[in-house]
Formats: sequence, structure tokens, C-alpha cells
Amino acid sequence: MRFDQSFLDEIRARLPVSQVVARKVKLRKQGREYIGLSPFKQEKTPSFTVNDQKGFYHCFASGEHGDIFKFLQVTEGLSFPEAVERLAAEAGLEMPRVSAQAVEREKGRDRLRDAMEAACRYFEAALRDIKGGKARDYLQRRGVSREMQESFRLGYAPGGRHGLKEHLAEQGFTQEEMAEAGLIIAGEDIAVSYDRFRDRIIFPIRDLRGRVIAFGGRALSGEVQAKYLNSPETPLFHKGSVLFNAGAAREAAHRCGSVIVAEGYMDVIALAQAGFAHSVAPLGTALTQDQLRQLWRMASEPVLCFDGDEAGRKAAYRAIDTALPLLEPGYSLRFMFLPQGQDPDDVIAAEGAEGFAALLGEARSLADVLWMREVEGGVWDTPERRAALEDRLAALLREIGHKRVRRHYGADIAGRLNALWNAERERPVPGGTRGRETRRPWVGAGLAGTRERTGREALRAGRFRRDQMMGGASPSLRRSALVSGRMVTGSREALLLLTLLNHPWLFEDHAEEIAAIHFENKAFALLRDKMLNLQTGDKPLDSGQLRTQLSREDSGAVVAQVERAITHKSDWFAEAGASRADVETGWRQIVALHRRSVELKKELDAAERAFRAEGSETAWARLA
Repeated sequence: MRFDQSFLDEIRARLPVSQVVARKVKLRKQGREYIGLSPFKQEKTPSFTVNDQKGFYHCFASGEHGDIFKFLQVTEGLSFPEAVERLAAEAGLEMPRVSAQAVEREKGRDRLRDAMEAACRYFEAALRDIKGGKARDYLQRRGVSREMQESFRLGYAPGGRHGLKEHLAEQGFTQEEMAEAGLIIAGEDIAVSYDRFRDRIIFPIRDLRGRVIAFGGRALSGEVQAKYLNSPETPLFHKGSVLFNAGAAREAAHRCGSVIVAEGYMDVIALAQAGFAHSVAPLGTALTQDQLRQLWRMASEPVLCFDGDEAGRKAAYRAIDTALPLLEPGYSLRFMFLPQGQDPDDVIAAEGAEGFAALLGEARSLADVLWMREVEGGVWDTPERRAALEDRLAALLREIGHKRVRRHYGADIAGRLNALWNAERERPVPGGTRGRETRRPWVGAGLAGTRERTGREALRAGRFRRDQMMGGASPSLRRSALVSGRMVTGSREALLLLTLLNHPWLFEDHAEEIAAIHFENKAFALLRDKMLNLQTGDKPLDSGQLRTQLSREDSGAVVAQVERAITHKSDWFAEAGASRADVETGWRQIVALHRRSVELKKELDAAERAFRAEGSETAWARLA
């Protein structure tokens, strides 16, 4: 439903943000704003602010930002229309009138809801009746308590073809209404309509307000083709937009800050019975984008629970592909893989709720499972194979819609790639020697930037060969300390930062590379992070604006330290007046030199440790 902007503004005018937020957050007045502890993340120092004049809240801990409608959506899992309806009532406003056609459509949906409710009661009664003995036995074998049966409104569809149809006709419902609700199968080519669900345990599917909108049925006979059967698409039910148990789970999810996504109805019921009330399931299909958005309204990192077999892994991988374009700061997925061949109720039966909770605590991040998918079983012993992996990962990065999330994934993947290449170089090769001693492959910098050679000869003097690296650089750049080898780590790190301060346009094409740079100076690393956050936002800053904002964030002293550390005036590509071509060339060189210097230091440290531990000639030769 669309709302007129003036109506929404009137609600905002009548309900200050602080009034709505104060029901869930203890606020303290500070100047023109209110502050309090984040309702989205555990913290000891308040980072959550509310500004009534501007009409929004902002959480620095989680990045959450919004108005009164967004606050109810995020903290209570309401849809936008539900939040508007709730707040309009609090503000003493009537909801807007809708057109006559819309009124008629809603009356029709109300009629279908009545039919679904009548059918649900029929199924519930049949489960308790003598006809439901077989269904009750099945539920007892599965360990479903009477309390859970009533809570989930489980039922039984008898085996006859017309029982439900005749019952609903007695209640005054027409065959057209029954067919539109998906309760009977009818059509021009069907002489006599008949019940859709027959000899099945019935699982009512309810909307967020607890109203029955569809059914799922589990066959009790092994002879039927479809073990599980769902209602078809109807005016009330769109399978890709609904989660089983979402209405009951969302309150529990907001209390505990998490939501579990299981694979089926029985999994959810078993979890709820074991105390995991914050459990839901898709309806027999892969997760959709609509379902993911609904999950993120319940919790920032839903945990997807899969079997540990190949089918479970494939389902997890499909969920990743669905999620990547939707990722936002603070919102992701975690993945829990059960022992192969076991369902949640198998784990709970064997190890109790504590055992399941322990597995839940070991859930893996989306980044971990994405990496596992791409590298599992791979061999990276040739440049072509390594390049193919980098290409696949780069393509996945492009799927991430949010700029800052994409940048951080790029940095994460770059680090993983570097570790993988280093492990490959350390891998023993035939003849008993280690790969590091017998070959010097080109090492991809992954998704973070340029390619570097690993030969030590070019680096012992602290620089690369000029004829290989300088290309068409200007005479000024050729005379710089960067090229002449007069630069040590501290000043090189300062030069990197000064170049970024004076030429922030570099962030446009090099954000992932910048995020992956290692700084020994922790203050410099923090300054880099602040610049990244400022420059990869919605409105990139120029050099002057960047320095001003950094000063406001108490980084002015570090900026001054960076500028003092540069003593070689010939390194003028970092200065504000340098040409774009010189800046690009100088930037590539300083990044390549710095990264290789870091790699070489790691190699030397490893060689020293090996020599101290072994004292062998091989270890000495490696160190030398």
C-alpha cells in the first residue's frame, strides 16, 4: 500500500523519534540530541544518537540509521505498512481511505482468509478424531508434543476426495472461493472438483499477523509421488515471500538477536520444542531475495542451517549467490552445517539443546563459506589456475551492490589469496625440497592490485629495476627517493598516505588495493581506515574537505605526522601539484615496493625462526 507523503509527515510531526525509541532504549539528553546504548549491538559506551529536530536516529556501532518507521521495522520486524498503521494509531490518525476497488479486493481476500481458517479448524479436528490415528502416531514417533501440535495448529487431511469441500460448502463457501484459496482442485477439464490435500499431515502456513494463508501437507503413504505438497499461489499466498513460522519467530528473534533458518516444517517444530523459538523455514524452495529481506528485519545475521552433505552445501552456495547483491553494512548470513545425514531433531535427540547450541556457535561467516566454495579441492600450481581463481572471485565481488561492503570483501579476499599463494610456495615438491627453495612464481596480489616479482635480487637494494618499472615517467619522478632507494618503511608508509591525502581521486579505482595495504604504524593504519570510510561513502571528498573531516575526527595530529615524515622533496608525485600521470605511476611503484618489502620481511622472519629452531645448513642457506 502506498501512503501520501503528507500523511507520513503528519505522523512524524506528532511522534518525536525520542518518544518512539525510548520504549526500547534508555536515552539521556546531551545537547540537542539524546544518546543511549545501541539496541542493535552490545556495547558499554553509548554510540546510539537520536535527533528529534532532524527526525532520525543513528547507531555508530552498527551503522543503522532511520526514522520512526524504520526503527519499528528493524526492532520489531514489522513491514512498512504495519509500522505506519501502528504509529498512526499512536498519533491519533485514521489510516487513509482507499478506493472502492481496493475495498472490494480486500473484502475478497477477507473471504479467502475465512475459508482458510475454516479449513484449518477442519484439519485440526480431524487430527484429534479417530480418523487421525495414523497421523498422531507419526507425530508421536517424531517426538512432537501435544503442546507443539496445538501451538503450530497441526492437522490431518483425511483420505477422502470430498470431505473438506463438503464441509466448507456447509459453511457457505462457494467452489469458486475454495478453488481461489487453493483448497480444492477444479477446472474446465475436471468433471468433479476434489480436495487438494488428502491423507496428509497438515502444517498451516501463517502470515506475520498469525492468519492462515496456505497449507503444507506431508504424505503418510509412501506410494504418492509428492512427499510434501504446498498450496498453490493465491491472492493470499506467494511462496517466495513467506517463511514458515515467521510471525511467531520474529518476537523471539528480536529478543535474542538471532534467527535460525532450517530446511523444513518438522525441523522448525523440533527446534521450537527444544527452546529455539526463533526458527523459520522457506517453503520447499531455495531462499529468495524477498525472504532474505524479511530475515534481515528479524536479525542482522540469520543463521542458515544445512545438512553437511553435498546437497546441503549446494543449497548454502545458492543462498550466497542470492545474498551477495543485497549485502549492506552490518547485514550478512552465517552458515551452520549439521553432521552428514542428520536433521536438527536428530542432533537434539542425540546431544540435547546444548549440543545444537554448540554447533550454532560454530556457524561460519558468509565470507568463509564463499571462500570454501571457490577453493575447495582446487590446485593452484600454475599461473593460469591462480589467474582463473582471481577472475572468479573478482566476478563475485562485482555482484556485491554496496560499495563499502564490496571494498571490505575485496580486502578480505586479497588477504586470503596472499595466504593461499604463500602456502602454495611453501608446499613440498618432489625431491624433498620445499617449493620456496626451488621456484619463484609470480605471486598474484589477488583482487587488491598489481602483480609483483618474488626474486630477491631486485629487492636487495630496496628497489625494482628502473628500466622495468618506470615506463614513461617524468624526470622529476625518476629522481625521487622512491626510485633511488633512499626510503625506509616509516617514510614509505607516510608517502602512501600523503599521496592519498593530496590525490583522493585514487580511491575511485584503487579502494580495494588501499584497503589491503599493511601498515606497521598503527596510527597510520587507522588514518587509512578513516580515509577509506570517508571516500567510499555516497559523496567522495576533495583533498581540502578530506583534511577538514579528518581534523574533526581528531586525526589532525596524525596528518601532521605524515607530512613531517616526508623529507625527500623530489618525491613530488605525492604533492598536490603533480600531474595525474605521475601520480598514477608513482602510486603503482610505491605500492609494489611496499608490498614486496612486507613480503620480504615475512620471508626473513620465517627464515630466522627456522634457523633458530633447526640450526641446519639448509635453514642457514635460506636465511642467507
